[in-house]
Parts: sequence; structure tokens; C-alpha cells
Amino acid sequence: MEALHLGYSFAEYVRYERDAHEKHEYVRGLILAMAGGTIEHSALIAATVATLGSQLRDRPCRTFDSNARVRVAATGNAYYPDASVVCGTLHADPEDALSIGNPTVLVEVLSPSTASYDLTDKLADYQRIPSLRHIVHVFHDEPRIDVWTRVENEWTCSSHRPGESAPLPAIGCTLDVAELYRDPLS
Repeated sequence: MEALHLGYSFAEYVRYERDAHEKHEYVRGLILAMAGGTIEHSALIAATVATLGSQLRDRPCRTFDSNARVRVAATGNAYYPDASVVCGTLHADPEDALSIGNPTVLVEVLSPSTASYDLTDKLADYQRIPSLRHIVHVFHDEPRIDVWTRVENEWTCSSHRPGESAPLPAIGCTLDVAELYRDPLS
């Protein structure tokens, strides 16, 4: 009987992910399948990517959707944030040309099944990325955007609701809460 393999190397993860039909994150040697999202979750991601992409037009920044993998060099973990922004020159992870190593902004749309993890362990891991200036949490169950901002080595959080805009000063953008949650089909 073959022993259960619990710790994968990052290279093994990259090989596995290359041939997989669904996305997986790599956390502390484990390969974790990502849960599927809802229609509302998808709409919030699309609105965020469109808003950031539009505001960053003609600037030296690029917006990515949830298919772009980000690697946290300090821990070796790899994630698929719902959206990310890289400004300046994109640096791929040294061990994986398909992983971004220097995001400026990361966005997670919180869902009931992932919110606790996104707001604790994943947040702490993201905060270890030296290039990162903002971590944005878009709440799925209420119109609210929390923005974590790094100034020097300190992180602060601001919360924004309808009638307000969430500023992302490091990239000169804002996310209008009401506009992000607007549903033109209702």
C-alpha cells in the first residue's frame, strides 16, 4: 500500500497545475482545489477588473483577472486572487514563469466559504509581499469594500460603503462602492 503524500514541492505543484482542469492554490506544501463561485461573485470580479483596467489605461500598470497566479516568496505559497495589478515591470516568480512575483494590488471577493481564510491567513501571507501596496476585500453579502494599505511597513484598513469611494492611492485609482455593486439587470 502506497503512503499518502501530504507535502508537495512547489515544482510538483506547478507540474500538477499545468495539467489540471481546474485551479488549485499551493499552501504550505498542500495543493488545494479552489471552490467555484456564484454569479454575483463573478459579477463583482468583472466589475472590479473593468473599473481598475479603465482607470489604469495609459499608465504603466496592468490589471489581471483570477487566472493570474501570485506567489508569495517569503512563504512559497501560491494563490489565484480574484484580481491583481502590477505596476512598472512585471517580475515572474524565479521558480515559475507563470506566477506573478510583484503585485501592487490584490483583490479578493469574499464569499461565505472563503471569507474567514481570506481575512486571516491569506491576508497575513499577502502582507509579506514587498511590492504590495493595497489588499482589497470586496464583500459578497453586503455592499462594502475594505482596503488594506501599506505605508512604509505599517498596514492600515479602511472600510467603505455605498455613497463612498475606496481609494487606492498607490495606483491613483478609486473603487466607487455603489457602482461596483450596481446590477444593470435588476
